[in-house]
Amino acid sequence: MLTIGLTGSIGMGKTTTADMFRAEGVPVYDSDRAVHEIYSGPDAARIEMLFPGTLVDGVVDRAKLAARVLGDPEALRRLEALVHPIVLEKRKAFVEERRRAGDRLVLFDIPLLFETGGDDDVDAIVVVTAPRAVQRERVLARPGMTEEKFAAILAKQIPDEEKRRRADFVVHSDRGPDFAREQVRLILKELRSREAKAR
Repeated sequence: MLTIGLTGSIGMGKTTTADMFRAEGVPVYDSDRAVHEIYSGPDAARIEMLFPGTLVDGVVDRAKLAARVLGDPEALRRLEALVHPIVLEKRKAFVEERRRAGDRLVLFDIPLLFETGGDDDVDAIVVVTAPRAVQRERVLARPGMTEEKFAAILAKQIPDEEKRRRADFVVHSDRGPDFAREQVRLILKELRSREAKAR
């Protein structure tokens, strides 16, 4: 089985690109969704112990948690030390499930792939990119987003230029969905060929 790591900075179009891979028949592990499950599951109480007042009706309030950790590297480190191992276990279970189903390719949708060292755990890396002006426009259009929040998020992400340099493949998301979809199909053609040769 060949594993693909999909990543990209905030506002680059990563989620839309993941959906394109999914539409082409590739099973996708969504790490953001896994975090949502943690925040609303039994482990939410452990987060409340670390950051009292962030749990609302049994679910971690992401806005309250973000206010506690953004701009505080030590708080962020404590949160990640709790959440990342659980996400990794969920990912391993996903891979095992897909292997039993006979899948040859799987994709991990991981926003902080490089930042967490996850690039060492995949066979190929796809980075989604767009010009900075497009990124900024997309992000600031999100509800509740501010210039300050945007800057804080970017500060903990490896710059787009560096991500592109370390990628095996790059998807440009600013040239329309048809262009992006064609890039995804070309990437999959190459990776399926690579996987078949490795058998």
